[in-house]
Amino acid sequence: MRLLVLGGTVFLGHTVAAEALRRGHEVVCAARGTGGDVPAGAKLVRLDRSDPDGLEPLKDERFDAVVDVATISYPWVRDAVRALGPNAGHWTFVSSISAYASFEEQGQNEDSTLLAPRREDGTKPDADPGLYGAVKVASENEVLEHLADRAFVVRSGLITGPKDPSDRFGYWPGRFARGGRVLLPPVDGQMTQHVDVRDLAKWIIDAGEQRITGVYNATGISRPLGGLLDEIREILAPAGTETVTVSEELLRDNDVQYWGGPKSLPLWLPPKHMGFTTHDVSKAIAAGLTFRPFEDAVRGALARETELGFDRERRSGLTPAQEREVLDKLQA
Repeated sequence: MRLLVLGGTVFLGHTVAAEALRRGHEVVCAARGTGGDVPAGAKLVRLDRSDPDGLEPLKDERFDAVVDVATISYPWVRDAVRALGPNAGHWTFVSSISAYASFEEQGQNEDSTLLAPRREDGTKPDADPGLYGAVKVASENEVLEHLADRAFVVRSGLITGPKDPSDRFGYWPGRFARGGRVLLPPVDGQMTQHVDVRDLAKWIIDAGEQRITGVYNATGISRPLGGLLDEIREILAPAGTETVTVSEELLRDNDVQYWGGPKSLPLWLPPKHMGFTTHDVSKAIAAGLTFRPFEDAVRGALARETELGFDRERRSGLTPAQEREVLDKLQA
């Protein structure tokens, strides 16, 4: 199979390219090449999708499968579909569960209500931060309108694993591995979902090989957040590790944020977002999405944390100093 990855230098795109190479496929990655290197064995075609003629280097090329991991730009997706779609045998577009209109409704499946589409470019510095899900909807519509019989649309949830740039899931393996007093948010009633990048990449290549089409929620099976944290603790925490659960009020008083970003307790959700981690993935499982053992996913995330260093400036989570500050206030 001749595969084109629109991306291929970071995280999911890189993992997809590596999986295809592992199976013996020919892989071409199209990217600016500023975010990292493509896997050894892949060909890099340097281009900028923001350029009106950015896809010109791929003109008239034919691919058995295309994988587009465009994050938040409808024009990128539109231009790729119209320029490259006619010569592609199969087309994967990586969308997001953020496409759904409700963050409160639990158990949403692929037929649940979506946001109104917005045909905009969210990569611009002044872009509306609320664009993400709406741009994904517009991008999905473009792919399905022009490539319906060849389109594989995956609405990914939280993607974790090696080379994860977000620091979200990895915060917890990294924190429990250090031991001591571990600050926890209130987790009663909270659910969580994630998919390891290697599992998602494997399924995307399976889809290209097997010509799987349709729209799918592509994340893990929903489970209680408290149970996930307990299991990470059992796998990694040294003897004597203590957990301290802190009230939502105290966390908010100390500017500790939900979900992700600096000074956050990752995966912890605000009350009106409880549906965000309960999506129905039965359709994807029936179509072949499988999940590695949880311990493998945890140790993969820990390897990433170890590589980057526990005391670094984090994209998500608390630094050791920030965690101590909250615990000291609680003790006082």
